[in-house]
Amino acid sequence: MELRVGNASCENGSVISLYCSSQEVLCQIVGGLSHEVPNSTTFDSWQERIRKNYGFYIGLGLAFVSSFLIGGSVILKKKGLLRLVATGATRAVDGGYGYLKDSMWWAGFLTMAAGEVANFGAYAFAPATVVTPLGALSVLISAILSSYFLGEHLNLLGKLGCVVCVVGSTVMVIHAPEEEKINTVVEMASKLKDTGFIVFAVLLLVSCLILIFIIAPRYGQRNILIYITICSVIGAFSVTAVKGLGITIKNFFQGLPVVRHPLPYILSLILALSLSTQVNFLNRALDVFNTSLVFPIYYVFFTMVVVTSSVILFKEWYSMSAVDIMGTLSGFATIILGVFMLHAFKDLEVSWANLPHTHRNPTPSPAPEPTVIRLEDKNVLVDNIELSSTPSPVEKPKVFIIRS
Repeated sequence: MELRVGNASCENGSVISLYCSSQEVLCQIVGGLSHEVPNSTTFDSWQERIRKNYGFYIGLGLAFVSSFLIGGSVILKKKGLLRLVATGATRAVDGGYGYLKDSMWWAGFLTMAAGEVANFGAYAFAPATVVTPLGALSVLISAILSSYFLGEHLNLLGKLGCVVCVVGSTVMVIHAPEEEKINTVVEMASKLKDTGFIVFAVLLLVSCLILIFIIAPRYGQRNILIYITICSVIGAFSVTAVKGLGITIKNFFQGLPVVRHPLPYILSLILALSLSTQVNFLNRALDVFNTSLVFPIYYVFFTMVVVTSSVILFKEWYSMSAVDIMGTLSGFATIILGVFMLHAFKDLEVSWANLPHTHRNPTPSPAPEPTVIRLEDKNVLVDNIELSSTPSPVEKPKVFIIRS
């Protein structure tokens, strides 16, 4: 944009020409500059200060709240599905939707919806490469609650896995990348038109359709990775839609004309379709397989797909140093290790009580020393012979009968 001033004094009545591409706009100064700052300007600067100084921590707080709500919702939905099986109704894996009449399932669904709303806000304040890996806390919450409410055992290695997940999440937060500044819907639309992201989105969509219509009907009930992969791939679209809608809401309150732009409506449709598909196939996975297996594997797959999508779309890693990149990758690997410890050894009886016996054999008791009898001691030798030959009073005489 080029600015041309007709009068150098810029007094009242001066004409200013603004050139943008091939268009020209003429502006005339009709009043002097007031020294009073409007209230709206003060409010906007205060709001911007809050977002700049505390936005990242607000996003982290919302991510923690989201993890607690989502982790608890899995338990409630699993309880609802178990009650459905007890009544003999058609299971979710067989195409039944009887869980829609169960109050426990709806409680889990509403809890998950509240968690997704908190997650929605977290993506608006913090980078996706930070918010998504923090979902490991929901794995931790679901593992702890399942041991109390679903009767699933959590041994010592599982507890250590929970601690490792927390450590990995902390490392990722410390080395969090700086998010690329996307402030308007127009900028978000230009990002979505990037060739690399379009190719990535087409590959995800084609693979998801193949899994849904070809592989899932044949192997879905035997392989836990089928349903979970579908949910994870669809999750990349839902996270992108949530990020775009967050920018849309922010622009709406800033007074920008986002209602006329078609992108918010497209993202809303994508979000509705992706969330409904995720809920459907996640219910099928929970209906067939154990909760302690479904949720951790889903977390690992979902995080890998979303982080890859975020790197391609928002380019959040481009401004990071080598130390921060290695720290982020190490934190994510630590989280995966913690999830593996949490569920790979869940059937082992390992506790503080039997931990020493697990690693070393108990010390054998010392063997009794043999009695040594010297040949010179004839009296002792004779006494031992007599004691060994004398029958014990407890033993009864043996009678043998021979018949011809």
